[in-house]
Amino acid sequence: MNAKPIAPERLPDLLRGLPKAELHMHIEGSLEPELIFALAQRNGISLPYADVETLRAAYAFSNLQSFLDIYYAGASVLRTSQDFFDMAWAYLQRAAADQVRHTEIFFDPQTHTERGVEMDVVIGGLHRACLEAQSQLGVSASLILCFLRHLSEQDAFETLEQALPWRDHFIGVGLDSSEVGHPPEKFARVFARCRELGFHVVAHAGEEGPPAYVWAALDVLHAERIDHGVQAVHDAALMRRLAEQRVPLTVCPLSNLKLRVFDSLAQHNLGRLLDAGLVATVNSDDPAYFGGYINDNFVQTFAATGLGVAQARTLALNSFEASFAEPRQKKAWRDETEEYLERFS
Repeated sequence: MNAKPIAPERLPDLLRGLPKAELHMHIEGSLEPELIFALAQRNGISLPYADVETLRAAYAFSNLQSFLDIYYAGASVLRTSQDFFDMAWAYLQRAAADQVRHTEIFFDPQTHTERGVEMDVVIGGLHRACLEAQSQLGVSASLILCFLRHLSEQDAFETLEQALPWRDHFIGVGLDSSEVGHPPEKFARVFARCRELGFHVVAHAGEEGPPAYVWAALDVLHAERIDHGVQAVHDAALMRRLAEQRVPLTVCPLSNLKLRVFDSLAQHNLGRLLDAGLVATVNSDDPAYFGGYINDNFVQTFAATGLGVAQARTLALNSFEASFAEPRQKKAWRDETEEYLERFS
């Protein structure tokens, strides 16, 4: 199909109704202040913020680390399986409203196990929400266990072993947290073990870190997807490789803006990535902290950069191609997307 032009004022509605997959969303980053306070009250936890508005006002970040500091503080209210279910269910309801057909959700078990929360509590609550999302919301949802890169590889190995009794509850592993100073090579052995076990492998690279981190994620970790990857534009050979090998990038525009990767949304390089033939996708990263869920990322980025229907189609189709869903299901979602765009025009 050739995407047909539409009146500019109709574009936001087209984007909001567009079938899509979300492949880069940290479930702990979906904790809205209201839910943080509700869970704190339920679990008898005292927060260092007077109220919801005081906490929300603290969401002013100068870089990735300043965000992570408050992110980990917010996650401290999660104690029970029901807490993890409630957090995931709140996101999945929002995803369904944003026309997300499939989501692959990151979770950070080390954030919780180091606080004494058992692995089965974390995975059990999240998995139950994923199952109910399929039956009640029509949203396909899978989990990806992420290792915190500011911790040691040995810690990652121990986390993997703790999680293996529930290996059928998550489909892959990833690498997140503080990027600069923690190159992918640090986790070469644990990722090799994960590949041996049959897990999908993804990694954050090229958000604040250099293109060299993307190369290492590909060559050392053998990542199937690169999370963020926006710094790849500074390396022409890397851009060619990503395009030729169809390595997906899970791009998060509002996150990039909030963490000062770009000074303004108008400067974002999403359009440049698409023009170069990369399998770029749009995602929300940590939506409660970065000012928007997936549709907010689409609408605001398109308004700021001048992207149009052709790019919307490409991004939606890319999101399904980049997912780890079954080929038959991917085709069904792609067909639905084409039919939607045909009807809309």
